[in-house]
Amino acid sequence: MTGTPPVALPSVTAVVLAAGTGSRFGGPRHKLLQPLAGRPLVTWAVDAARQAGCAEVLVVEGAVPLADVLLPGVVVVANPDFASGQASSLRVALDWCAAAGRDAAVVGLGDQPFVPAAAWRAVAASTAAPIVAASYGGRRRNPVRLDRSVWSLLPTTGDEGARLLMAARPELVAEVACEGEPLDVDTLDDLAAAEAARPRPAPPSAAPPR
Repeated sequence: MTGTPPVALPSVTAVVLAAGTGSRFGGPRHKLLQPLAGRPLVTWAVDAARQAGCAEVLVVEGAVPLADVLLPGVVVVANPDFASGQASSLRVALDWCAAAGRDAAVVGLGDQPFVPAAAWRAVAASTAAPIVAASYGGRRRNPVRLDRSVWSLLPTTGDEGARLLMAARPELVAEVACEGEPLDVDTLDDLAAAEAARPRPAPPSAAPPR
C-alpha cells in the first residue's frame, strides 16, 4: 500500500462503505476479504481513499469485521443495521462525520477496486455543488462528495444511498470527469474480470543494443 499524503482537506472525511452481505458473490469467503492480486479486495478502495488528502478514512463495516486487514489509522465503525441496505451505512458514516465536526464526506464503495486515488482527490476537493459525483466516460458513479448541508435530506432506509436525492434534486449535483474504472465486484466472475483487468506495472524496457 502507498503512503498517505499530508492532509489538505481537514474538514472532509473519506468514507468507504463496506457493510453489505455480498450475497451474490458465492465465493469461499466474503467478497471484501477475497484476494485481488494478493491482498483483500476492500484494501484497494481504502488505499485509494487514503490518498485523497482528507482528515481521515472512515470504513463502515457490517456483515464481516474488516479492521484486521486495514492499516492502522483507518477508522472503522460498525453498522448493526447493515442488512437494511446501504442508506443505513451512509447514515452511520454521516453521524460520525457530524460528531467529528466535518463539513463534507466523500463516499465510495469497498467493492470498487479500480476507482483511483486521483478520482477520490478530485471529488473531495470540489465545491462546485452540494453534491459532487465522479463521472467516467459520461457515467456518473462513485465517489460522491456530500456537503453537510444535504446530510439531512438523504434517505435513512433502503439501498439507494444518495442516488434518490440526486435524482430528485438535480440542481444540487455537479460532476467531475475522472479517469479510472468503476467496476463493481459482485460475483466471482466480476472478481475474475477484475484480476484480468487490474493495472500492472509496465515491463522493463529492453536493453539497448550493443
